[in-house]
Amino acid sequence: MTASGLVIRAIRDGGVWASLLAVTSLVRAGAETLLPAVLGRAVDGVLHDGGTSTWPLAYAALVAAAMTGDVLTELAVGTSAAAATARMRHRFVRRLLALGPSASGLAAGDVTSRAVTATTDTGLAPSAVVLAVTAVLPPVGGMIALLVLDPWLALTFALGLPVIVVVLNAFVRDTSAIVGRYLAVQGVIAARLVEALAGNRTVAAAGTADRETARILAPLPELAAHGHRTWRVQAATAGRGTLALPLLQIAVLAVAGYELAAGRLTAGGLLAATQYAGLGADIGPVITQLGRLARVRAGAARLAPVLDREPPAHGTASPPEGPGRLEFRGVSAAPVLDGLDLAVPGGQAVAVVGRSGSGKSLLAALAGRLAEPDTGEILLDGVPLRDLSRTALRQTVGYAFARPALFGATIAEAITGDVTTADVVRVNGSTSSEKAAPAAHPARATDGEAVLAARAAQADGGEAILAARAAQADGFIRRLPAGYATPPDAAPLSGGELQRLGLARAFAHPGRVLILDDATSSLDTATEVHIGDVLTRDPRTRLIIAHRAATAARADLVAWLDGGRIRACAPHRELWADPEYREVFR
Repeated sequence: MTASGLVIRAIRDGGVWASLLAVTSLVRAGAETLLPAVLGRAVDGVLHDGGTSTWPLAYAALVAAAMTGDVLTELAVGTSAAAATARMRHRFVRRLLALGPSASGLAAGDVTSRAVTATTDTGLAPSAVVLAVTAVLPPVGGMIALLVLDPWLALTFALGLPVIVVVLNAFVRDTSAIVGRYLAVQGVIAARLVEALAGNRTVAAAGTADRETARILAPLPELAAHGHRTWRVQAATAGRGTLALPLLQIAVLAVAGYELAAGRLTAGGLLAATQYAGLGADIGPVITQLGRLARVRAGAARLAPVLDREPPAHGTASPPEGPGRLEFRGVSAAPVLDGLDLAVPGGQAVAVVGRSGSGKSLLAALAGRLAEPDTGEILLDGVPLRDLSRTALRQTVGYAFARPALFGATIAEAITGDVTTADVVRVNGSTSSEKAAPAAHPARATDGEAVLAARAAQADGGEAILAARAAQADGFIRRLPAGYATPPDAAPLSGGELQRLGLARAFAHPGRVLILDDATSSLDTATEVHIGDVLTRDPRTRLIIAHRAATAARADLVAWLDGGRIRACAPHRELWADPEYREVFR
């Protein structure tokens, strides 16, 4: 979608308030245009009718209408901008999240700047466009009124009109470019700040706070230069307008005086002509609204590149029946995978091993369609992943990562997500903290043991507790300020504790496929052994990115990734005889 298309969309997003704004601003502009004529008639009425004219009452009514229009316009401006900004921000964030990992090329700080600042600027579209149009009406009405009063007055005014047009054209051109560059530099500063905050421990350890500060704020002179340039353009435009206004008024007043002396214009007409000349040359409101329009276009231009990106297309198929068999057929994905074939049997654990940079994490991303292959296809129980609906895919495939991100209002929500405590849980063993197993899927929990486990889970605090116990996280969660009700951002967590929460979330996932991408790298040996035992008993299909021989040894099969393909797929004990395989773990 182009920037202009986004502006049009934002105007529609203003809804009924944008319509009200159009009506009230038209009323105000109409009142401002009629006031000089009615004032002139009122003066003539006083001079010639002895004060019996009704024109003064009409003038008072127009003043009241203009004041009412001002009040309602201010209300509609703020409300329409709020509505348009909210919808544009929702649209932007929804598209950004729909892009998923394909949006990883965008700097977090720059994206945040666009989501906050650019959406706010674009949300001004309803008021900026409406007010820009209605701001032109009084000057245009003034020129028409001069033509009605006396053609010579209109001709005199028209001679100065090209100057005003040139001034406005230059203002729009220069302001749009400057505002766009200003917002781009803001995005650079925001991106650098987010990077520094993400690595604040490294900055503190290296003692480079001053250097990072200088790096983050290095674009400030450029930002200031763009800001000063904006002010200079506005000042120059206002100065030229200020110069044009008295000159035009003097010229029109001179001609009006001549026409009055010749008897072709009344005293009220002279007063109206003077005010219409000022109204026609007053480009201040027009400049203000054109400046807002420049901000709107610049904001829309910042949003368009993200909104133009198409998220991965999904099919409409439901999860197929089956044990969760994953199959890679001739999969190639830059920069490392080349014609890879792999079958992960349903209900078994397959460890993927290989040297650093061999594409293990890329393989894990492809398995749940967090990345797209260049060629080939991945199937789940015989159905290509691209044919599954987004909901079906995410319900079927669960992940645990090396550096998980926690979402939700509480730790419990971060673990269970949208999984309810009413879901039936399969537990292979006791629900006590000493001996626990992971949560499983309702679809397979149909026996009596599963029902009893589900009741135990609900009575004991829900599925979050079962999953946390399985991940060896229950102990430290209970020591948090509010236990399972602690907000994630208020929980002081180590790297290992964060990984255990990520594993708990994976255990609570209801899907039939579980993918662990280096999800135990920060765990101590004893905890990793316990997690390994839990994974061994988990009935789901498990694809585990492994770096340790012990992890590979616990898997049913090991897929040895080498040279962009699967070099061998066999039990660990069989591969261990190969010295090159043993070298992978050194």
